[in-house]
Amino acid sequence: MSYLAMIDVLNGAGLLKYPLAICSAAAVFIICERAYALRQAAIMPHDLVDAVVAGKPLMGGKHTVLARIVDFAAEHPNDDDAVKAFARLEINRMERGIPYLDIIYAAAPLIGLTGTVTGLLEVFSQIAPDTGLPDPVTFTKGVALALSATVIGLTIAIPSLVGSGYLQRKIENYAAQLDVILERILKRGRS
Repeated sequence: MSYLAMIDVLNGAGLLKYPLAICSAAAVFIICERAYALRQAAIMPHDLVDAVVAGKPLMGGKHTVLARIVDFAAEHPNDDDAVKAFARLEINRMERGIPYLDIIYAAAPLIGLTGTVTGLLEVFSQIAPDTGLPDPVTFTKGVALALSATVIGLTIAIPSLVGSGYLQRKIENYAAQLDVILERILKRGRS
């Protein structure tokens, strides 16, 4: 697709290209930021996990999710419920921003569909009243441009849906791992 054709597609979305652009920018930011924040080294570095499992002194990884849970457990040695609640809070922090992806992948196609409907209304309003027929070239081009808003909306929604699913699965895996490690941390605190 040439540069001019892409400009035509964007212009075909009309004023709705601005909310679509905001959705696109927000989705890209959230996916990139969460992918970086949810890397293994920031959540549960292998050396820290190995130290917790082996019952060895903890070294490094002080700014990770696991380190914060271990520190909290050390500060509240006989309060298993508080430690479990703190671990749930940390998991909740990992989910920060991801619900917005759900909103984006639901809203972007609807915004695009709104652009398509308004574009089609504009195209059909240009039908000549005396013949009742549109100019075929203008009509075809108008319909194509009207559909561009839906294409843009779907182009935003699909990566948002995939990104949300990937990040949610990653958090679920971390939560399951933390659940197992939490038992070891609590056992260590009782000793």
